[in-house]
Amino acid sequence: MKKCAMKKYLIVNGDDFGATRGINRGINQAHRCGILTSTSLLVNTPWSQEAAELSHTSPELSVGLHVHLENGVRELNSGPSQVRTALDEQLFRFQMFVGQLPTHLDSHHNVHRDPELLPLFLELAQRYGLPLRDHSEVHHFSKFYGQWSEERHLEQISTGSLTRMLETEIEHGITELACHPGYVDPQDTSSYSVEREAELWALCEPRIRHVLAAQSIQLISYHDVPRLLAGAAV
Repeated sequence: MKKCAMKKYLIVNGDDFGATRGINRGINQAHRCGILTSTSLLVNTPWSQEAAELSHTSPELSVGLHVHLENGVRELNSGPSQVRTALDEQLFRFQMFVGQLPTHLDSHHNVHRDPELLPLFLELAQRYGLPLRDHSEVHHFSKFYGQWSEERHLEQISTGSLTRMLETEIEHGITELACHPGYVDPQDTSSYSVEREAELWALCEPRIRHVLAAQSIQLISYHDVPRLLAGAAV
């Protein structure tokens, strides 16, 4: 049995880093005061550089690339080469802002799951040896989310709900719990706003660390994944 499969390791990853100043503040606070260990950076917003600068003050925070394509292949009607160019450009901007390669790769609204886009994301991930969400040894857990069917469900992102998820749904091996903490911000034009603050309070609730300890769940970041996988292969 692989060593990492015998333990529970948890990455708590905040998507949308760089989306707005309020989201930047929320992700930074969730890392410093809560259980957030990782984030994914948007590189084409007015607040991307600010987010990258915040990440420089938190070396333990792993920072991945949160690819944002305005349109998919079908909408662009421009062929795979144009999407490859967009991916390469965003990777270049990431390195310009952060000073190194991302620790992992995912996408805004999970557009990489599109059957036409996925091969291009896999190509990029393989070229640089990056874990791609849903396509690596890391299990993606997406239930900590407070909206569906255009309705708000704050109960799903409460401290109690997060506690239940940690107690009953985190498997052995490496899991990435995706989250979207932040502060309500006028620059945030998405429908997911009040929910971000609810997530932030749950992630920063001190009781959650006691739950992690009771469940023998070890917090890690994507910085730790290569070492754990290498150890598991021995």
